[in-house]
Amino acid sequence: MEFEELQELTEKMLELLQTKNFREIKRLINDLQPIDCALLLEELNEKDILPVFRLLSKENAAETFVEMTNDSQELLLTKFSDAELKAVFDEMFLDDTVDIIEEMPANVVKRIIKQSDAETRNQINEILKYPRDSAGTIMTVEYVSLREHMTVKECFDRIRKVAVDKETIYNCYVTDDKRKLIGTVTVKDLLLHDYETPISQFMETDVISAEATDDKEFVAQQISKYDLSALPVVDSENRMVGIVTVDDVLDVMEEEATEDISIMAAVTPSTDTYMEQSIWQIWKNRIPWLLLLMISATFTGLIINSFEGKLNLLSPLLFACIPMLMDTGGNAGSQASVTIIRGLALDEIRPRDAARVLWKEIRVSLLLAGCLAVVCFAKLYLIDGLAFGNLLGYGVYPWYICLAVSVALFATVVIAKMVGCLMPLLAKTCKLDPAVVASPFITTIVDALSLIIFCYISILIVTPFV
Repeated sequence: MEFEELQELTEKMLELLQTKNFREIKRLINDLQPIDCALLLEELNEKDILPVFRLLSKENAAETFVEMTNDSQELLLTKFSDAELKAVFDEMFLDDTVDIIEEMPANVVKRIIKQSDAETRNQINEILKYPRDSAGTIMTVEYVSLREHMTVKECFDRIRKVAVDKETIYNCYVTDDKRKLIGTVTVKDLLLHDYETPISQFMETDVISAEATDDKEFVAQQISKYDLSALPVVDSENRMVGIVTVDDVLDVMEEEATEDISIMAAVTPSTDTYMEQSIWQIWKNRIPWLLLLMISATFTGLIINSFEGKLNLLSPLLFACIPMLMDTGGNAGSQASVTIIRGLALDEIRPRDAARVLWKEIRVSLLLAGCLAVVCFAKLYLIDGLAFGNLLGYGVYPWYICLAVSVALFATVVIAKMVGCLMPLLAKTCKLDPAVVASPFITTIVDALSLIIFCYISILIVTPFV
């Protein structure tokens, strides 16, 4: 739903609430998609959300509730009667129930658990035991299981019997008496074979699966890599414990991308949206990184102080080139790091590829550095010096200063590219998130290195001419 449509619907809803036209409200909200209905409810006042929510059908209520923000979910849960709470969660898939439980305060969780039946409570507790961010925490136990001796007709009979409670029925999983996964079949496979054909004759036995303790990002990569709509999840003994569906994987990919972007921008990731966070939460997420980067940036000041006297004796014009040098080096390092981090995230690059990555980046950096150095020399000597130097009162850039700056720029770009490509690989090897060493840290490191390179090269080249 577009923003303009949402605003129009909100205005219409407010008018209907003022006239107490609940019949029209019920028709309106039950015709909406769950995600659009959730967005509409978010726009209402707190006192209006519950009365409108109660007008949803049982199925729409559960699907809409899943799509709402944590704050709105908590608001509704605190106002639900026990019967209403049970009705909503009875219509909800188990993985969605667990996701909500993980975000709710203890008193709300107790109410949810209390209204669940014994089997559901056991399943919830089992899922909650898995490590955080593992496949077990995002899987659902609501899948169709078959036996290899079944015929196509028997499979269809079973699917019809259990389908109403399952999240997906297109992929069915063949298990033995001990729940060990031995194969998969799809509804398409069943439709293309005779009713009396045993599924053992055509089921897929080369099954791609994940263990319940595997990282959820790995699961997302597997589903993306093999173009799956669902991935079976097994325990250490290959017993089927659940499946991860593509809709859950999309959520994982969005979370991981958001987390990486936050870290690369030097912000502590948060599960809340920007509008849900208070100013204190935002302050808490940003201040540690800013303090760390501010302190690390003081090293560049120490380097400038160490060489200030020598550079002043050589030429004050050298100081004017420092910002350009540092910015170009930081940008070059960031380009390389972002490319490598993306490759690591998509499993296109692995730490064992470090030598190949470094060799490629060295060749790229030499081409880039050569081009930048030539342009820098021409710009300093012809444009800054001859064209504007006398006009602005700082004189012409001597060719040897232009040469010193250009050589320093060449070396800085090459070093920055090497640092930018190697640091994410090093982080991955050390079991750290490569995004942590992205732009802010690489820029700080490259700034310090570029200053050292610039100062030494300037002294080496300029000294004989002054």
